[in-house]
Amino acid sequence: MRKSEITRKTTETKISLFLDIDGTGTYDIDTGCGFLNHMLELFARHGRFDLTLRCDGDTWVDDHHTTEDVGIALGKAFRQALGDKKGIRRYGSFLLPMDEALVLCALDISGRTHLSYGLEIPTQKVGAFDTELVEEFFWGLCRSLGLTLHFKQMNGANSHHIIEAAFKGFGRAMRQACEIETAYADEIPSTKGLL
Repeated sequence: MRKSEITRKTTETKISLFLDIDGTGTYDIDTGCGFLNHMLELFARHGRFDLTLRCDGDTWVDDHHTTEDVGIALGKAFRQALGDKKGIRRYGSFLLPMDEALVLCALDISGRTHLSYGLEIPTQKVGAFDTELVEEFFWGLCRSLGLTLHFKQMNGANSHHIIEAAFKGFGRAMRQACEIETAYADEIPSTKGLL
């Protein structure tokens, strides 16, 4: 029963989120930002996470608060659903090709926050979305989950493809890291005994 429900309300955003780590990849997402919706749908599908998400944010300003706060809420949802992290693989990585783009994602659900953001996105926008907000999303998620996350772009010229490869790869790497190793289901995957 690795599920969580998060409600987060600030003066800038109001978010409700349901996450089932052991889902099938079904999603119902409305952040008020079309491109962010698309990336989260890809993440849920490729991670096989069930995700329901609503965000009412101040998008008349721009998409910054919505994108960052959704990242924060998603990180909190994973943290809550994983509980003491007993039995998880902890580490995950995936090298994802998306047409000409090739992006490596490697991560550790360690309880320590780090983002190595090696994406070089050539344009400032994809549609109406500011591409610099991709980094803000992942920083918000890493901080609230306690995640060490590395992206390394091996190739890529199209901004949409680079970002899509990152979100798909992140979904698949998270699926690996969250998976329970049945032989060690009662163990914390750390010599410290705590994550």
